[in-house]
Amino acid sequence: MKLNINDTFNKELPADPVLENSRRQVEKACFSFVTPKQTANPKLLHVSPEMLKHLGLSEQDSQSEIFLNVFTGNAVLPNTKPYAMCYAGHQFGNWAGQLGDGRAINLVEVQHDNKHWAIQLKGAGETPYSRTADGLAVLRSSIREYLCSEAMHHLGVPTTRALSLALSGDDVLRDVLYNGNPEYEKGAIVCRTAPSFLRFGSYEIFAAKQDITTLKTLVDYTIKHFFSHLGTPSKETYLAFFKEVTKRTLDMIIHWQRVGFVHGVMNTDNMSILGLTIDYGPYGWLEGFDYGWTPNTTDRQHKRYRYGNQPNIGLWNLYKLANALFPLIEDVEALESILDQYKIDFEANSLKMMRSKLGLETEDVFDTSLIQNLEDNLLLTETDMTIFFRKLSEFNKEKPSEGLKIIHDAFYSIDELSDDIKEKWNAWFQRYSERLAQEETTSEKRKEIMNAVNPKYVLRNYMAQLAIDDAEKGNYELIDELFQLLKQPYAEQPENEKWFAKRPEWARHKVGCSMLSCSS
Repeated sequence: MKLNINDTFNKELPADPVLENSRRQVEKACFSFVTPKQTANPKLLHVSPEMLKHLGLSEQDSQSEIFLNVFTGNAVLPNTKPYAMCYAGHQFGNWAGQLGDGRAINLVEVQHDNKHWAIQLKGAGETPYSRTADGLAVLRSSIREYLCSEAMHHLGVPTTRALSLALSGDDVLRDVLYNGNPEYEKGAIVCRTAPSFLRFGSYEIFAAKQDITTLKTLVDYTIKHFFSHLGTPSKETYLAFFKEVTKRTLDMIIHWQRVGFVHGVMNTDNMSILGLTIDYGPYGWLEGFDYGWTPNTTDRQHKRYRYGNQPNIGLWNLYKLANALFPLIEDVEALESILDQYKIDFEANSLKMMRSKLGLETEDVFDTSLIQNLEDNLLLTETDMTIFFRKLSEFNKEKPSEGLKIIHDAFYSIDELSDDIKEKWNAWFQRYSERLAQEETTSEKRKEIMNAVNPKYVLRNYMAQLAIDDAEKGNYELIDELFQLLKQPYAEQPENEKWFAKRPEWARHKVGCSMLSCSS
């Protein structure tokens, strides 16, 4: 197994001088060297063929003993020095101080086909940043992260990726419901990849400690390796850097809204500086269209990270990043101008995204009203977001009275469709029909456009839970079935029609299928 190793993070940035793997506050360092934990009996469950190729590896490599050992933390590649990153963050709106990679260990950076990849193990043991935790992960959360990061990529959503999923052979104690009843579960390790795992909190920690020297070193490193087109360090370059991070963050969140994805834990330590979806914990996809839904049990009361609030939280987090970068820029007006532009761009980009979901290629001043009317109707009774938008592509503008029949399968309870609700839907379909009459696009072309942005298949929580339930019994076939399904989320895949379905009633309140905790 040969990798083209090109480590930069642990060579160009300041390291924690303390080599002991003990919980501690780390000063003036971007990372701490740490060795992954040896596992009892590692076993590979799945490997992503795409990521193998991206890293310059073959299928034969993935079947080797060295691959198994390296990507489960049982062997360290020659001339490499694994490490955990140091960062801080705001959690649920409150400053949490030092956080860091508590259960992630970065192995190596790889260069292949002019692309740069950092390779990281999640669940490979404790680090100086583990606080009171053990640094391990369990099978259920690892399956969810592995499947979701690859599924998001194929949906066209900026995301970290996953290389492999493995059992550690160790048992891990977890309290899944936070109710004082911990149980042992199967331990697992996900190998995840991204150009970089830097996050907003990576910069916040140095600003909070007034360590401007290390802050500047890290920002300059980030620009040099990931934003080099912006030029050499200067106030103008730092502003351009912040502007691009803002743009990428908004782009990512618009994609989330488009597919109905809810992150669940948009803390600043979970926000990628590259605008990638990162840290798949208690995430979920909307089943019924609901602005107020959050998949996170910890967020149940205040719903800070609910679906409809994600764009606002993106902006809130960017304000915190602006505060962190301020010592290098010292220009409040310039930073506020960029943040104000986020609000303007959100309105414009959100409208553009919704037009694409409705198959509208031209612009009309009444589109905002049409979309608001639609969203109001979607809230009248539980209506499946994914099925609704996918079926809407079959709407015939010449037959608006058949609109309700076309979206029939999207309703969770047909009995709730009162005459008043039906009337409101029929009125909307009439408006939609008249709007489509302004378009020159043929029905076939419109369907093609809509089906390219409205996925047919997403990783609903109940689907992941079925794979988890099977895996707990030692059957891993469903992991691969879902992995293959989600590689083509916009394709019809008639052989997989069973997955184009509403959440079953048995899953409505089942643990892992509705809301989830951060316990993993």
